[in-house]
Amino acid sequence: MTLSFAPDTIEMWPLSRLQPYAKNVKAHGADQVAKIAASMAEFGWTVPCLVGEDGELIAGQRLGLDVVPAMAPLMSS
Repeated sequence: MTLSFAPDTIEMWPLSRLQPYAKNVKAHGADQVAKIAASMAEFGWTVPCLVGEDGELIAGQRLGLDVVPAMAPLMSS
């Protein structure tokens, strides 16, 4: 199976639809998360959150938002 992400698949998802990625190895402190969130608020999104089909959040946790632009994979075999 191949996963691919296409820009035309970006949707706004509520955080309640997402679940944390259990194997996330990156750990940002509260200060770094606040800086990232402030930058996004000022300049907008450059990359949407990546999510699995089941709503598992691959990248973009802890930004303090109610909804996020999310991009789920296109599935192919």
